[in-house]
Amino acid sequence: MHPPLLVPSILAGDHARLADSAALVERLGLPWIHLDIMDGHFVPNLTFGPGTVAALRRTSRLFFDVHLMLDEPQRYVEPFAAAGASQISIHIEPAYAHADTLARIRKLGCRCGLVLNPDTPAAAVEALLDRVDLVLVMTVQPGFGGQAFRRDALAKLAQLAAWRHDRGLEFRLEVDGGIDLATAPDCRAAGTDTFVAGTSFFGATDPAAFAADFARLWS
Repeated sequence: MHPPLLVPSILAGDHARLADSAALVERLGLPWIHLDIMDGHFVPNLTFGPGTVAALRRTSRLFFDVHLMLDEPQRYVEPFAAAGASQISIHIEPAYAHADTLARIRKLGCRCGLVLNPDTPAAAVEALLDRVDLVLVMTVQPGFGGQAFRRDALAKLAQLAAWRHDRGLEFRLEVDGGIDLATAPDCRAAGTDTFVAGTSFFGATDPAAFAADFARLWS
């Protein structure tokens, strides 16, 4: 299992000052930031496109963990790779050539990941686990921040972690949705190593203190 990694989600940052939100993450020494890309179709919300990612990249050295919540993610991997994505994760639920899209992401020089919605079983990605760098399990219905954590995700995380161990794979196991100091330890016990935190980080009175408290969970 990889060491625990806190990944702030810029969706919960100040959308008028996204560069400042990214700069805060960088100042705190956190290496990754999560960028949720929503199309208003696959999820009922709109966020930002490649232009925003490119603008952030010009001032940031962070690892850009880009999560495409799109009906047709295969159409957009090139623009987001060109914009500066470090990793591009795609949902398993829409019908498209998942394996081919993962291969294209890798060819573009990015790490690749698969994402499962809360009601999607782990078995949906089992055949592709040897082709990815990350599997992201959503613990809320994607589209909006601030939702409550769904504890039924823990069994899914444990199953993915078991397959990773049994098959000698190295993908990161990421969780997103309702992650805070109370829910993170249960996710870690189930095998999670990568924790996306939006509201709990950017909504904290002191994000630096939140990050320090998160690190102390594992010390």
